[in-house]
Amino acid sequence: MNLTETRYTISEVEARTGLTQHTLRWYERIGLMPHVDRSHSGQRRFSDKDLGWLAFVGKLRATGMSVADMVRYAELVREGDHTVDERRALLERTRREVLARVAELTDALDVLDCKIAMYAGTGKAQS
Repeated sequence: MNLTETRYTISEVEARTGLTQHTLRWYERIGLMPHVDRSHSGQRRFSDKDLGWLAFVGKLRATGMSVADMVRYAELVREGDHTVDERRALLERTRREVLARVAELTDALDVLDCKIAMYAGTGKAQS
């Protein structure tokens, strides 16, 4: 650790990320946010690297990835470079799932646009 590196309290991380302190502690407990440094009095001290990881976890959450898969991904990262293929496979699977959801939403959007156009043209609601 660099002595000049900025460290953040759990309250500061809550304010910066929007994640509650409860969620941050839970992430640490389940292994999603491991190895958070502690001050001499035991208070959590988060680094910029931790904030970057939390931003990435937020993106994984937005994809709909399960907590179990996020924890597995974190475990693979900690295990080292020999897990790159497994990490890539997990992310590729998640990407396929996201693309399928995007296609479903695009289809739903097309239906909505069609109905809106119909109502705009006739002013009558048929279904």
